[in-house]
Amino acid sequence: MSQQHSAAPAPTPTAAAAVATVAQRRDWWRDAVIYQVYPRSFADSNGDGMGDLEGVRSRLPYLRDLGVDAVWLSPFYASPQADAGYDVADYRAVDPMFGNLLDADALIRDARELGLRIIVDLVPNHSSDQHEWFKRAVAEGPGSPLRERYHFRPGKGENGELPPNDWESIFGGPSWTRVTEPDGSAGEWYLHLFAPEQPDFNWDHPAVGDEFRSVLRFWLDMGVDGFRIDVAHGLVKAPGLPDLGTHDQVKLLGNDAMPFFDQDGVHAIYRQWRLILDEYAGERIFVAEAWTPTVERTAHYVRPDELHQAFNFQYLGTEWDAEELRKVVDRTLEAMRPVGAPATWVLSNHDVTRHTTRFANPPGLGTQIRTAGDPELGLRRARAATLLMLALPGSAYIYQGEELGLPDVVDLPDEVRQDPAYFRGAGQDGFRDGCRVPIPWTREGSSFGFGSGGSWLPQPASWAELSVEAQEGVDGSTLELYRSALAVRRSRPDLGAGDSVEWLKAPEGVLAFRRGDFVCVANTSGESARIPAYGRVLLASGEVAEADGEAKLPADTTVWFTTA
Repeated sequence: MSQQHSAAPAPTPTAAAAVATVAQRRDWWRDAVIYQVYPRSFADSNGDGMGDLEGVRSRLPYLRDLGVDAVWLSPFYASPQADAGYDVADYRAVDPMFGNLLDADALIRDARELGLRIIVDLVPNHSSDQHEWFKRAVAEGPGSPLRERYHFRPGKGENGELPPNDWESIFGGPSWTRVTEPDGSAGEWYLHLFAPEQPDFNWDHPAVGDEFRSVLRFWLDMGVDGFRIDVAHGLVKAPGLPDLGTHDQVKLLGNDAMPFFDQDGVHAIYRQWRLILDEYAGERIFVAEAWTPTVERTAHYVRPDELHQAFNFQYLGTEWDAEELRKVVDRTLEAMRPVGAPATWVLSNHDVTRHTTRFANPPGLGTQIRTAGDPELGLRRARAATLLMLALPGSAYIYQGEELGLPDVVDLPDEVRQDPAYFRGAGQDGFRDGCRVPIPWTREGSSFGFGSGGSWLPQPASWAELSVEAQEGVDGSTLELYRSALAVRRSRPDLGAGDSVEWLKAPEGVLAFRRGDFVCVANTSGESARIPAYGRVLLASGEVAEADGEAKLPADTTVWFTTA
């Protein structure tokens, strides 16, 4: 007898059940599914074309029904928006484009009532050049005490016309900019590892540490459940700011030791922060964005007295290949086990090409890709990769819109682009706008339900059929696949728990592992594969046929079995 299985819609949990789940779970963050909201692209409440906090608040029931545990909000602080809010002018204020502190308070309260936790972005490596400290540092001239809170240095050369060292900006060009002094003369230089509008703080100065400890308490008192730490690896620079001695430094990131990244001194800062966080009830957490050469170095950030989680960028950058995936899973679990931290798994975020598009292209192109590739292949692989990710022990991150199967928009006109790296040339490719296009909620409207006044980046017409409205309740849709997967995961606490998997023998190109009475099999090959029918099919990313104790697993498909 032959049977076929694919994704089926999952029952929607009630709000009361969700709240009870949050209240009862301890160490919730160890296996949490956390949803990243990029506020300017999620929902627009006032029709100005830009997403805002009230828009996010209005869509919280959708996130509850999706089945996530927490929501991470990218920056919404007061900012000139030179880098989409990652240039902060005031860490205790909401930028008017997103609302105000009352809106933030209402969002946090509503989330709590719905059983959702709120994690906010913290940007401690640099401020905006419009931050009051930096404006005064420039206005007061050489010798100002405020300049000691940043990295101001005299230039090299006969007249100080050369940068103080050879460091290059992640966004391209030198990482130093020369200021014009109050008397009109060309003066000192300041360090900015990113855009010139983002001067780096000098964390050797005690006032910087004092300020951020205060900022932490401000938002903890507001009720947030944790912080995602931007550039967590960048706060401390090597003594003397030594030359690197090479060019094209951005190509070395994540592979080589750098004098401005992953310095051991950052860990003393996070141990101080952890003491503050532990004063607050409710299991608040820190999540590190830490680009390091190895997953073993990443593990240093999540030792028991430091941060709780760190993004697994090694996994994000792994190709859709069974052998390579197994290697990175093993290395991740082995690295996290000694420090007692959960592994994290992520496929997309606001800085990389969406995995639907990455997997649509040939391997080896990296995480910023400019071509659409084969969209059908990309979506099939993306769905399979999601089920694989959600079956692994630890915590998983979902980037807004991936539950709709959204691809990157690779053909945005040059005149609408806003990524600062795009305008700086020699750094990143500068195509991050493609993953930041506002998401579609309805089939029709000026912005497919994003808002009443269009959207700050244009959406493709094809997104009407990828909208929430088009997919909701549709058997086999990507949205319902995500809902079903998260419902299964929540109903089986053992799925995200633990720190190991039992690998099973599988055909070439196929990844199979057991976790108790649960078995996950992912076929990364371009051919269908015969596998044992390990038990009852819980969920599959595509059609799986069973007959005579075997299952036929199509190419680029993942299936979940239960042996219970």
